[in-house]
Amino acid sequence: MELNVHGKQIDVGDALRTHVEDKLEDLNQKYFNHATFATVTFSKEGHGKASTKAHISVQLGKNIMVVADATDPDPYASFEAAAEKVGKQMRRYKRKLRDHHDRLEQTPENEIFKARDYILAAAPEQDDEREESADQEPLVIAEMTKDIETMSVSEAVMRLDLSGEPFLVFFNAKNGGLNIVHAREDGNIGWIDPENGEN
Repeated sequence: MELNVHGKQIDVGDALRTHVEDKLEDLNQKYFNHATFATVTFSKEGHGKASTKAHISVQLGKNIMVVADATDPDPYASFEAAAEKVGKQMRRYKRKLRDHHDRLEQTPENEIFKARDYILAAAPEQDDEREESADQEPLVIAEMTKDIETMSVSEAVMRLDLSGEPFLVFFNAKNGGLNIVHAREDGNIGWIDPENGEN
């Protein structure tokens, strides 16, 4: 597993770097053993007696990310708390992750739909006297390619939970339709399935 450990406004010494490497390698071997890349970022949070935030992002094979954050005045404690969250997620989905990895290894590249993912600039504040032109297009500030894969709803929910993202777009393996699962404010998961919508 390739590992990148760095700090933002904080020096990550050799001892902390070695601790991070050992812990993540143990988690990888214990739960999955297919992680390809991990990034750990330490950054300062707050003013005065600042805390250290540890952000962990682990890529488990193709297109699955496990993400966790934790904050504590001690960098070791913040990392341990974030690593514990990563471990819980990997433990909870251990069997599904292995099944998913095996399925993806057998999935031909042409069965993964490529889509454009755009980041649009927020609408600027307008004076009350000026009207925004109705045909004015938003400014594109970034453009990326995203893979939209075919999977079951349960797999989509697992991947949403692991990634910490607010939503996931996928093709439903049951009906072939384009579906979305999303995190709701009440803590539940929403599922949008246009194929089953009422006309």
